[in-house]
Amino acid sequence: MARKKQYIEEEVIEKAMGLFWRNGYEATSVRMLEKEMGINQFSIYASFKNKQGVFLESVKYYKTQINTIKEKLRTSNNGVIGLKQYFYDFIEFSSEGNLRKGCLVTNTVNEIKEDVEPIVMDELKKFANEIRDLFVSNLKQDDKKENALIEKQADFLMNTILGLSIASKVFHKNQLENIIEVTFTNL
Repeated sequence: MARKKQYIEEEVIEKAMGLFWRNGYEATSVRMLEKEMGINQFSIYASFKNKQGVFLESVKYYKTQINTIKEKLRTSNNGVIGLKQYFYDFIEFSSEGNLRKGCLVTNTVNEIKEDVEPIVMDELKKFANEIRDLFVSNLKQDDKKENALIEKQADFLMNTILGLSIASKVFHKNQLENIIEVTFTNL
């Protein structure tokens, strides 16, 4: 007879996500997850198989959390104005009081190697491409732009949002706003 879980999976994954977001994937150990999630190692392995499994579930949860601002961008019909708002919304999303955490996905991409964690990296790439696709669809709202230019601008915006994610961990809010304003000056 299977044992009944003594915890709510979404709650423990939310805690794990916060730990990965603060400390990074590599620096987070199963022992740290055990303490943060409030469940024992046996339960972690039984429910998620390993640290990678917990992380992949954390990324899924992260996607649900960022979905609010992604959905605003998905339904935006303001083109570049909607994109600019997404960048401002991202700055707010990635902050927790005075703690600036950047982006869980960007932080993890910066620390792991694809050949060591190919499954994790594949999931992170899917997430980044999803955002890029939203950038493309919003840029296409300007019917004066050629597709080749739209693709280049989407790549530029991806580079900017990744850089903004890292910058958000060290720069002040007004500096981040300066980056956003300059980014959208010539778009």
